[in-house]
Amino acid sequence: MMGVDKLIENKVGEEALKKIKVTRTKKSRIGEIDFNNLIFGKQYADHMLVAEFDGKEWKNAEILPFGHLSVSPSNAAWHYGQAIFEGIKAYKDQEGNPMIFRPYDNYARFNSSAERMGMPEVPEWLFIGGMELLIDLDRDWVPTNDGCSLYLRPFMIAADEFIGVRPSDTYKFVIINSPSGPYFNKPIKLLVQDKYIRAFPGGVGAAKAAGNYGGAMYPTMQARKQGYDQILWVDGLEFKYLQECGTMNVFAIIGNTAITPDLNQGTILAGVTRAAVMSVLEDMGLTVEERPVSIEELVKAYEAGTLREVFGTGTAASVAYVQELDYKEHQIRLDPSKYEVGNELLERLDAIRTGKAEDTRHWNYKVGTYSK
Repeated sequence: MMGVDKLIENKVGEEALKKIKVTRTKKSRIGEIDFNNLIFGKQYADHMLVAEFDGKEWKNAEILPFGHLSVSPSNAAWHYGQAIFEGIKAYKDQEGNPMIFRPYDNYARFNSSAERMGMPEVPEWLFIGGMELLIDLDRDWVPTNDGCSLYLRPFMIAADEFIGVRPSDTYKFVIINSPSGPYFNKPIKLLVQDKYIRAFPGGVGAAKAAGNYGGAMYPTMQARKQGYDQILWVDGLEFKYLQECGTMNVFAIIGNTAITPDLNQGTILAGVTRAAVMSVLEDMGLTVEERPVSIEELVKAYEAGTLREVFGTGTAASVAYVQELDYKEHQIRLDPSKYEVGNELLERLDAIRTGKAEDTRHWNYKVGTYSK
């Protein structure tokens, strides 16, 4: 991953400005937004970025007013699921300057997802540079309220108007922005799923593909009818080894050790927040273990009184505390008001992302000024 010093040296935004047309909105909608009552994913900033892949190269890149896209009913994405996305957040530092949190990690994962789904790579000038120009233009939309951020959603879809089963030749790349509050505003309840599976070795579980989320909708609906917020997915062979927690990676604190499922099976998304959390937990003096984690291990630790905390981590959710976890006849009940590790972890992450603490790992990408 490139650090901030390298990014500034490369001047990605300046390169992007030479290739991306910018059409400003005639009237901002920012006055319609109540920044004290932001709901995740409901409101969108003034502009978006759109680019096209013609089978050979990316072209027609433009930042323009947020609006609908014109797409044919025969668009291959609707029929065969060639669609990937990322979730990234931007914050403001203590001087009010926008910063993107670890965008190069998302950039690498986006192109990894693209490769797995038979889609073209997106170049740096378009993904990183285009995002920087977009945030610069919409910098007033970056919230400063505690727990809030500008959520960035880059995505790519197939664009061929053809319903034969084959990879599309053409694609559309888009970035939209959403000023957002917390994804979860309270501790969550989890059901360990022992019938349906999210991903299998050799599948697309490690890709941020739209179909992964579509396939989870029905089981999640059933879990919510039972009073749960999300599903804790396990493997499809033995239905015992933890994978992901809804749309998040999962961590458990047992004694002074933080454990999280490893990525070796290719069934778990390599979370950008997950990677940051592991580093911060080590800074806090905890031992961090990436390895297979069984639900039975959590049950035994709970019964022994050594299971201190369980939480999910992700860009949208940041750190989501778990208060209930049910697996067959086993019930794990935790008290998030006593989560010492989770509280300190979240405070440290927020301090880094908002410039209150020194960014020693160069996780923050400082947005330049190009729109004046």
